[in-house]
Amino acid sequence: MYKWLPESLRKYFQMNRRERKHEMQSTLWYMPLLYITLSLLLVAATLTADILMEAETYVPPIMRISAEATQVLVSTLIGGILTLSAFTLNSLLVFLTTFSGQFSPRMLLNFVSDKKTQHALGIFNGNFVYVLVVFLFIGSTQREVFAVVPAVTISVTFLSSITFIYFINHATTWMQVHNITDTMKKNSQKIIKTTLSEELEVYRTKEPGYIMNEEKSKETFVPAERNGYIQLIDYRKMIEHARRDNVIIQFHVSMGEYVLEGNTLFSYWGKNVEAIDENQYFDMIRIGHKELEVQDLHLGMHKLSEIAVKSLGNNDPKTVINSIHQMAELMLNVVSHVTFTPYLVDHDRQVRVILVSESFESYLHKGFGYIRFYAGNDHLIIAEMTKAFSKLAPAIDEQKKQAVWDFIYDTALHLDPDKIYRLDRKFLLEAFKQLADETGRKDDYQKIELHFS
Repeated sequence: MYKWLPESLRKYFQMNRRERKHEMQSTLWYMPLLYITLSLLLVAATLTADILMEAETYVPPIMRISAEATQVLVSTLIGGILTLSAFTLNSLLVFLTTFSGQFSPRMLLNFVSDKKTQHALGIFNGNFVYVLVVFLFIGSTQREVFAVVPAVTISVTFLSSITFIYFINHATTWMQVHNITDTMKKNSQKIIKTTLSEELEVYRTKEPGYIMNEEKSKETFVPAERNGYIQLIDYRKMIEHARRDNVIIQFHVSMGEYVLEGNTLFSYWGKNVEAIDENQYFDMIRIGHKELEVQDLHLGMHKLSEIAVKSLGNNDPKTVINSIHQMAELMLNVVSHVTFTPYLVDHDRQVRVILVSESFESYLHKGFGYIRFYAGNDHLIIAEMTKAFSKLAPAIDEQKKQAVWDFIYDTALHLDPDKIYRLDRKFLLEAFKQLADETGRKDDYQKIELHFS
């Protein structure tokens, strides 16, 4: 239907509403285009006021400016706004280069999609278009006096200068480590609320009940039709469709996982599988060439851990510690909002969709596994991680406490005691003991103490 459009535009019409919104917010042209549209409307309003409504007759004489002076004013301010825009673009490139080298290339998307960044660029583009179009029109009119055009032109130029200062302050503030990690955490918390809590938790059940075991012998396996990452799944629509078809859908890949054409994507079984239209279920699953954070919490956690890993390589322990603290808070949100069960039911409490099983350990490993690996024998970072777990432990149940303790216990036994100073060993053991007290694993702590002695 949209084959006549270029590929860069056609893809937006092929996306669902949620993905289209995410993609448009992640590009730099959407907000500037909106501001340019508003600036054209402002051009029409100001020219109408000056040329058709003769606004100069309703204002004090001090606000009346000759056509020649107005042309000089507008032409001068065109260059000024263009210069500010050039400085802003140059600053943007510097910040993006810094983010890419110091933290992670995936940070670029977060900075570009930030609303403050997009509004600032939109204001510059809109103001430049305004003064440019106004200059073209006032040069062809026979009016000798203007009132609204010079006033609005001066206003938008003043707005551009304020926006320039605002953008520089925003970029330098956003670039600070604690703000970067806090932004990452809040984005992941938003995913927890909109995807895991509002879209999935309302359908989850711990007891599967009747799952049509008799019909499962005729289970049909459906392969993926293309290569790519699992980006989006319309769970609500899929549950309702499976209810109408009276089938159960079981996924064989998890959100964010990469699949190749021919890999088993999902399977189904039920009472009337002969009438199933597999293409309808394919339309509810979005597979793309890149990972998408809209429903994939693991990607958000990976971004935080990647900042920590980069900071380890840059000998920046403070950033690593800050990332660990933010990750611990994110883990607390996961525990509070996620029920670790793969079964999704319809309104009749009948299981309709079975996801790939996820556990607390999978989130724990995704968040802290990379940090632990790249930290190696860095006992100072391990001690901070242990302290963060000690604060997390009181808020989780016994099974999750066991997972947390096992993670740190394995980490402790792989540290080399001969490479740790005595005072460092003392504080490290204190951190292990605190976690052992919080999780009730004092016997295991004795083994750690023996290992370090």
